[in-house]
Amino acid sequence: MAGGRRVAARRAAWICFADECGQTLKAHKATTWAPKGETPVVKVTAKGTVRVSVAGLCCYRPGDHSRLIYRTLLYRGRKDEPKGFREPDLIRLLDTAHQQLQAPIVLVWDGLSVHKTPAIRAAIAARAWLRVYQLPAYAPELNPVEKVWSTMKGSLANLAARTATELAAAVKNRLKRMQYRTGLIDGYLTGTGQSPPSPARP
Repeated sequence: MAGGRRVAARRAAWICFADECGQTLKAHKATTWAPKGETPVVKVTAKGTVRVSVAGLCCYRPGDHSRLIYRTLLYRGRKDEPKGFREPDLIRLLDTAHQQLQAPIVLVWDGLSVHKTPAIRAAIAARAWLRVYQLPAYAPELNPVEKVWSTMKGSLANLAARTATELAAAVKNRLKRMQYRTGLIDGYLTGTGQSPPSPARP
């Protein structure tokens, strides 16, 4: 991690933490208000194998507003659909981030097997603007993107989404709200115990 910060400072690069998660139609339970003596009931479908996968990047650079960049992938249970992000999807996400950030990237992510395939290694080697560092094993608390997922899933609690389209729309809505709250994205980094970036230029 310290090495990544030094490289980022030397190259005026963004430090981007990456992670993936998934959300199904099964609602997360949370407390809510109800008339005294009446237990609230939320009717949900929760059937089938519908899943919305999300890959996200929390991006930080001193002097710039922090950014949240993400992509979603909808799996409806059909045979020809991927169940999650594959190498080409992750590579496209990194290329999109580079285009949006307009600067080199120091990528920090975990040791998930798809992050270490020959295709991913070749893609990293072919991109001079990209440097990659791996988080320690079993250390999700060091990744601010984990806190993005926690916030997203908490805001979906008790949601009665009945179709894949409704679920995908709800996930995108929650993430889009976070994109406009740079202070919240900064807070996800400080919540890991890491120093926040310097304030953005006015």
